[in-house]
This record gives sequence, structure tokens and C-alpha cells, in this order.
Amino acid sequence: MKNLFISCAVLILSLSSCSNDDKEMKDKKLVLVTSSNTSGKVTYVDLEKPSPMVQSFTIASLDAEGISYDPDTDAITVASRTNNRLESYSDVKTAAASGALALTASVSSSNLDFTNARETAVAGDKIVVAQDQLASNGMVNKLFVYQKTTSGFTLLKSYTVDFKLWGIHMDGNDLYAVVDLTSDIAVFKNFMNNPSGNITATKRVSIEGLVRTHGITYSAKEDLMVLTDVGSATSDSDGGLVYIKNFTSVFASTANMGTISTGNQIRIYGPNSQLGNPVDVVYDDKTKMTYVAERLNGGGKVLTFAKATMSADANPLSVRTEAGVTSIFIIRN
Repeated sequence: MKNLFISCAVLILSLSSCSNDDKEMKDKKLVLVTSSNTSGKVTYVDLEKPSPMVQSFTIASLDAEGISYDPDTDAITVASRTNNRLESYSDVKTAAASGALALTASVSSSNLDFTNARETAVAGDKIVVAQDQLASNGMVNKLFVYQKTTSGFTLLKSYTVDFKLWGIHMDGNDLYAVVDLTSDIAVFKNFMNNPSGNITATKRVSIEGLVRTHGITYSAKEDLMVLTDVGSATSDSDGGLVYIKNFTSVFASTANMGTISTGNQIRIYGPNSQLGNPVDVVYDDKTKMTYVAERLNGGGKVLTFAKATMSADANPLSVRTEAGVTSIFIIRN
């Protein structure tokens, strides 16, 4: 009887485990969200569904950058350029299921910290905001670190940097940043360990052949850096994507203020790509797909590219028209 009891118990646990695994598999999501600087809307799509449907919601900000989505709290967060604050909108899945047309802000930060936000980077419950210089902020480029709580966003630290900011990305405790108006990227090692005040990049390098960086993302799993090139701000056809494989070693072997050569790059440029002003980019290391917020071509498009294996004028796998799209974010859970 003892052996029978143990066998039954094992069977029950096994079935329970299978049930839990099945539930977890069913609950798995690949969520893509975007924001716009002209429409006052954000979009949400679960790419794991057999027929993914793009759902659009009106928010309180006509102009929003730096979107992110937290599956644990089911909340979209944006850096509002309309209200100069972080805004979080919860119950997104409920709104999507009910066919709601708008989201209501649940929490927000002070509107006295930053203006002209360009991007955010997320690390756990910390959100970093990049402020680009403008007359309204005294022509100061700054990075703000917030902690998200149930009641809002608490400003922990702020850093002044000596170059124009746009895209940023957190990898562990290191922050990678685009040096706007140049072909450069910079890294701040152990970023959040620094006290508030002036901060200098640990290292800065140029990317050969790239005109003007904007979007930046890094896959630690693949050791892959992905950058966007907007080229001329007025051209809707001269943009591109730059992939740098084995980035850790390539970056380490490049001297401070040195250049990463085109020989270390895979480059997607040309009219077939529909890249003109690609202002933001995300990468899914499971499907090897790259998703791009293309701001200028056609008034705004979300472009999806297959795994880049060689430099080419690659056609996007999919093209979605989206007016004024400026930021894009992807997460698996």
C-alpha cells in the first residue's frame, strides 16, 4: 500500500505539473507595443496568437516616446512629451479584450523633472529617461532614473551628459546611449552606481558608414547590437539598420573614440527596405525578428525584418502603416 500511495502521489504531482506547464505555455506572450508623436495613440499586439490583431488605444498624450510594457502589472508606460512626465496605463489586456478605445493613466511622475524626452530604458522596476537638449530645458542633455511604485514614479537620480541624447538601452547595470547627430554610441559602465551630477561615458566609438544614430538595442543572449541610421532627417529613403555580431569582443577591441569598421557589420539599406527615418528598434532573439519604428516613410510604418545574415537591400516581412510612430518595445513572458 505504501508503494501504491507513493506511485499515486507521483502520478498526481506529475499530472499537476503537466497542467501547470500547459497553463504556462498557454499564457506565454510575445507583446509588441508602439507609441506615436502625432496621433495620441498607443498600440498593443500579442504576436504569439495565431492571428495577431493590432489594438489601438487613445491616451492622454498626443506626443509620446519611450514606450514599454510590463506583463506583471499589465501596464504600458510612456515618456509623455505632451505632459513632460512618465505615464503608466494599466489593465491593457482587459481593455483589449473588451474592445475599449482608450486607456486611463493610473500613475505618473512629476511634470517638473524633464522636457523633450526621447527614449526610455527599463531595468526591473527602474526606468531611465533620456532628455534631449531644448530651449525649454536650458539646452541640457540629462538622464533621469525613476523607480516605479504602486503609487507612481520616484525620481532616484539624474545625470547631466556632454552630448545630445536619443536612444538608450540598459544591459545589466551598463547603459548604452546613442550620441545624436553623429555615428557614435557610448557606454556608461555601472551606470546606476554613480551619484547624481555630471557623468562621462566610459567609452565612445563611431560606427563606420552610419550617418546618424537614433535607435539602439542589444541582445545579450546573442551578443548582438542593433542600431538604426536615420541618415538625413528630411529623406524618407536613406535610412538603414546596422547589426554588429560578437559585439562584446568587437566593442572591447575598439579603442575609445575609435571606429567599428563595416567589416564587423551586417547592413540593411536601400529602397526595398522602406527605411528612411527609423527612429527606434527592437529585436526578438527567439524568432530572430527585428521590429522597426519608421517615422518618415509613408508618414509612419512598423516594419518587420527576418534574421539578417548578410548585407542587402532587404524587403520587410511585414509593413504596417502607423501615423507618427516613434517608439517600439517588445517583451516575452
